[in-house]
Amino acid sequence: MRFMLIAGAAGLSALALPATAQETTQDQPFSGAYVGVAGGYDIQGNDVNSRILFDRNLDGRFNDPVRTSAGADAFSPGFCNGRALGATRAPGGCRNDRDGWNYYARVGADTQRGNVVVGAVGEFGKSEITDSVSAFSTTPANYVMTRSVDWEATIRGRAGLAFDTTLFYGTFGAGYARIDREFTSTNTANAFTGRGKRNQWGITGGGGIEQKLGRNFSIGMEYMYHQYNDNDYRVRVTQGTAPATNPFVLSPNTTGTDLARSDSKFRWHSIRGTAAFRF
Repeated sequence: MRFMLIAGAAGLSALALPATAQETTQDQPFSGAYVGVAGGYDIQGNDVNSRILFDRNLDGRFNDPVRTSAGADAFSPGFCNGRALGATRAPGGCRNDRDGWNYYARVGADTQRGNVVVGAVGEFGKSEITDSVSAFSTTPANYVMTRSVDWEATIRGRAGLAFDTTLFYGTFGAGYARIDREFTSTNTANAFTGRGKRNQWGITGGGGIEQKLGRNFSIGMEYMYHQYNDNDYRVRVTQGTAPATNPFVLSPNTTGTDLARSDSKFRWHSIRGTAAFRF
């Protein structure tokens, strides 16, 4: 599917070529097809009050408490917005979600009429961010759900205003990303099923500034926002070697318990530099 997105972006560029096949003039410095790269740093917002939810009776609704055989809340130590550093919430606590670098290749085409520039751009690349949430049980044990980005492809429209050889623009379009979801726990008694990758559709948008350097080269700075739905990841907890009094498999439902994240959207912000060669 990633190749379909890149091919689509190339197709959009090809459609623009007939209008821009002539040499770019000083009056139209941003007309033409181009290839380039983008790279910078990705930052995640703080997922305030993010937690792990439980479906104790497996009815598809994640609003059930998990209780011990004595009726106490098995997750009374609470939750944290990040990856647990130990089996207990204190003193180790959690490590904050990891921001990270991003790397993209891009292809696109623009048409300039007067100082108005419109076009399309396609990108393919990777981000190094990870987003975790942790729960702590009275066992004590931790339960950590983490997601990261294997790759991301986008196709976006682009429109802006050029002043001499400087372009200010906005951009918006569709994204398609490979999201890697994993689960870890210090609980070695129960059995856990639920690890895998999933391709997800999303949206991307932002804006930036591009500066021509001579006839064919340009550099710029760009801000981008990324958002993907990630609301279908489930972890099934079954008995394993735990006793029948284990909170996850207490009667009347002895099958197990499903876990899900409360934050169903994976989103982040990018600040990056760009460079392009325009034909």
